[in-house]
Amino acid sequence: MIAKPSALLFPAALLATSCTASAGVDSDTASASDFAGFAIEEVGSYDRPWAGTFVPGLDVIVITEKSGKVVGHDVANGKAIFFTGVPEVDYGGQGGMGDVAFLASEASQPLSGRTIYLSYAEAGEGDTRGAAVGRGKLLCEDHQTCEIRDWQVIWRQAPKTTGRGHYSHRLLFSEDGKYLFVASGDRQKLTPAQDMSNTLGSIVRLNLDGTAAEGNPFATRDCTCEEIWTYGHRNILGMDWDAQGRLWDVEHGPAGGDELNLVKVGTNYGWPTRSYGEHYNGDPIEDHSADDGFGKPAIWWTPVIAPGDMHFYRGDMFPMFKGDAFIAGLSSNALVRVEIDGESAKEAARYDLDKRIRSVFEGPDGALWVLEDGEGGRLLRLTAK
Repeated sequence: MIAKPSALLFPAALLATSCTASAGVDSDTASASDFAGFAIEEVGSYDRPWAGTFVPGLDVIVITEKSGKVVGHDVANGKAIFFTGVPEVDYGGQGGMGDVAFLASEASQPLSGRTIYLSYAEAGEGDTRGAAVGRGKLLCEDHQTCEIRDWQVIWRQAPKTTGRGHYSHRLLFSEDGKYLFVASGDRQKLTPAQDMSNTLGSIVRLNLDGTAAEGNPFATRDCTCEEIWTYGHRNILGMDWDAQGRLWDVEHGPAGGDELNLVKVGTNYGWPTRSYGEHYNGDPIEDHSADDGFGKPAIWWTPVIAPGDMHFYRGDMFPMFKGDAFIAGLSSNALVRVEIDGESAKEAARYDLDKRIRSVFEGPDGALWVLEDGEGGRLLRLTAK
């Protein structure tokens, strides 16, 4: 449900920073250390929102709600857009409707006729479920209603398992628009993340129709792993491309050890053999070592930040942050800003928003948008003061 917009001004005192540092901008522009905080506008509220994105080329935001709804917000006039024809989801625990994505190649088209991609938790036989990804075409007969037609499931996490956690199911298109990357969580089963006979605990790289993309690193091996790009992951909740065109992910550790990873093709990131956290029952997990053969996080957090999403900033509204990663923090109730230096990373600031933050994305004008987690989660627009 859309709430009446209201403006909120967050003073700098409420935007706690872990440290301040220059982001390497020209001396005649504001530096990160001069940053005095965001002006925050409340735009709407939703029932347990999970993902949000601008439709390329339009001032329209599309938001998923875990219970299975897809809703839109027209920034120009403030009106809601309602989507029908959405797939049935298995709602419960961490499962339900997941991510939403649109093709940049269709940016010149109206909303009607666009291709919409959705990820979600899908029921299987017995007490099993798994992530699924599908796509369809939008038919919008008026300005507030769009029907998803010709819906087709193009990929399924395999195998379906018991439990309702760690679907991951974030979606990201390659920068050239030819491929779809899907984060596939370990479904809280741990060891399958080291077994390439399944797609749990991996990032898969697909053609736009869901088939395995040519050139994937394990396609010639004697395994059913032709989709896998990287593996040894736990629960990826965010993926994005940096300014150099490199893929990064952010994922939940167990008790401690949340990770930001530079994703290198064919790499095994070690879960559950190695981690900077420990199991929830207190059982230890061996830390990474230089010679362990696994990919290492660029930065890790204990205590955890509980990442919900991530986005590399590209806009001009905050030039001092261009190239930095913003991570939505759940248990940390914050936006966490990370500076990248080659293959290293460091937390530069933590902006306390006093609520669990599920998603962060960028508007066409460079404003940052965030979605709060949970019932009544607000959509907020963050601009320069």
